[in-house]
Amino acid sequence: MNWITNYVRPKFNNFWQRKEMPENLWIKCPETGEMVFHKDLEANQGVIPNSGYHMRISGKERLINFFDGGKFKAIKGPAVALDPLKFRDQRKYTDRLRDAKAKTDMEDAVLAGKGMVDGVELISVVQDFNFMGGSLGMAAGDAIITAMEMAVEEKLPLILFAASGGARMQEGILSLMQLPRTTVAVERLKEAGLPYIVVMTNPTTGGVTASYAMLGDVHIAEPGALIGFAGPRVIEQTIREKLPDGFQRSEYLLEHGMVDMVVPRHELKSTISNLLGLLMKNPQVLLALPSVEPGEEAENNQDNQDNQDNQDNQDGADEQAKQQPAD
Repeated sequence: MNWITNYVRPKFNNFWQRKEMPENLWIKCPETGEMVFHKDLEANQGVIPNSGYHMRISGKERLINFFDGGKFKAIKGPAVALDPLKFRDQRKYTDRLRDAKAKTDMEDAVLAGKGMVDGVELISVVQDFNFMGGSLGMAAGDAIITAMEMAVEEKLPLILFAASGGARMQEGILSLMQLPRTTVAVERLKEAGLPYIVVMTNPTTGGVTASYAMLGDVHIAEPGALIGFAGPRVIEQTIREKLPDGFQRSEYLLEHGMVDMVVPRHELKSTISNLLGLLMKNPQVLLALPSVEPGEEAENNQDNQDNQDNQDNQDGADEQAKQQPAD
């Protein structure tokens, strides 16, 4: 009887019992409601195929998609104090950190790596919004500064993918001090004559926008990304006015000159590669540009000058004919 109860009956129960399906197999597009299978979404770099909506992706996924062959050498930042202020709100700060590390398998909100992009060696820094909203604390600030110092030392360009809700409140003034520290690191990059390109993803807000995210040589934004210092809800409550449609979104900021270009995720790698070729005067990129022989250039200039002279003479003749009295 024990054999039937303990072995046979559980086998039958497991056979007839309905298996539970994971809840995250299908992803819903926030704009259109389209359902996309999670494997298809991952293969498309987190972009909804039909609507083109850019979903958030992890920092590790972004580095793998960005570097050639998904290969890069991780750059580890220095160790910092975990809870310098002994902060506690509804939960202890240390408990929040522990949960964020378990959720993302990261030490903090910033990942940095060195690798090749279309044959160009560079350093890339990525903020992961999944780690406490990509907030900027001491560990994240030190990781960014370490990557920038390595770029200066090895004379490599640096590409930064920003995604943050701002400074980490649990670290108070120590978090805010990362703004001037990272700004100084950016200035060292510029003094060394190294390209610094910033890609702003959804969202890039708060103290990150007020510091290193807006100090790049070129500012690129992903489509539909929220970019600003204070959020639109806070601004509306402050000025008591309705904001324009698309306010603080990538396309709106491009029209008003705050970003240089809006580039879809699939084209980021090639766009950045071309920019680096121009900024670093890479011969391979320059040879790909249309060129004109010196003789041809002089001939073209002479033809343009002759055409301009002929046009000027014709305009003078027409003006003189207008001024002569009629018979």
